[in-house]
Amino acid sequence: MYLNKAIIVGNLTRDPELKALPSGQNVASFGVATNRTWYNQNKEKQEAVEYHNVVVFGKQAENSAKYLKKGGSVLIEGRIQTRSWEKDGTKIYRTEIIAETVQFGFRKQEEEKPTSDFPTDVETNDIHPDDIPF
Repeated sequence: MYLNKAIIVGNLTRDPELKALPSGQNVASFGVATNRTWYNQNKEKQEAVEYHNVVVFGKQAENSAKYLKKGGSVLIEGRIQTRSWEKDGTKIYRTEIIAETVQFGFRKQEEEKPTSDFPTDVETNDIHPDDIPF
């Protein structure tokens, strides 16, 4: 059995471009950047960035074009595909991730609100058993 699976989490390098195929099916394409950080033998921090071409079909293509914007974070799960074509007698290759699942990134929260109405700064040693009404 063989497996062709790609999972990336990164930021969009450009807004999605939505088009329609001759069959009427929607297709969106956009770029995603991922980075990797490591330390070399001299304990110096190193970084590398990879750029991925992503293609999405159908309803996910519409939603991607509607909600994703350059700089936003996204998780893509799909398969890797390389296609080729000729331009001016030269063969051109392009490797893409054909997305099967697109999960939109996290939005920055302004400020977390407490989950309860109870004050959080009450010290437990300020409560005396005589003050409890039952």
